[in-house]
Amino acid sequence: MEYHRITSIEDPYFPKMHQLMQNVFPPEEVLEFDLWKEPLEDPGIRVFVAIHEGNVVGATEYRYYEDFNVAMTDFTIIGQAGLGIGPYLAKQRSQDLNKLAEANGKNMYGMFAEIYDPYRVEEYEFGGIKPMDPYVRREVLSHLGYKRLDFPYVHPSWNNDGEAVSGLDLCYLPSDDHVSELETSLIVKFLRRYYSVLPNKPKEWNEMVQNLEGVDTVKLLPL
Repeated sequence: MEYHRITSIEDPYFPKMHQLMQNVFPPEEVLEFDLWKEPLEDPGIRVFVAIHEGNVVGATEYRYYEDFNVAMTDFTIIGQAGLGIGPYLAKQRSQDLNKLAEANGKNMYGMFAEIYDPYRVEEYEFGGIKPMDPYVRREVLSHLGYKRLDFPYVHPSWNNDGEAVSGLDLCYLPSDDHVSELETSLIVKFLRRYYSVLPNKPKEWNEMVQNLEGVDTVKLLPL
């Protein structure tokens, strides 16, 4: 299996990755094909695909924020079962991020991720691919060490239509297993940076951020 970085919509593997995203994710979670041009060319956004026998069988997008010393996993896609795609992507991503943190002269503080809560949202089938089942994905993140940040979470729709997307949790993987809470200032700075690309923020998102600014820390709870 090959871990291949995509930096242009002209990459021959990008259409295959974009189709895989459309097969797996709800429409409001998938950026239009042409709108990927700038993100892919952004050196801070790292998009990799797992290539097996010439086909894109998995993908992951993530980023490392040098000033925050945290990462964000945007998405991970496992295209089919039985190939070990999930562990492969997780290992490659971890190695890549650790190199970025080392180059920044630090040990990485932690990593954010959004995860669907299947106990609240049941209609997402994720293309019928069993490893992408939200119950399975949630359990995998739990095994990796991710914890749920204890506040009601919404995010702006990637359609940039001002709609709030619910049914998810914002999670965090601390580098130190003993960490039980996270400073709210980091969460707020991260969210403002991460969603700065979407100018049409829903009212619910703005209220959520304002509420966060009123407390010092947020508890990390089991998934």
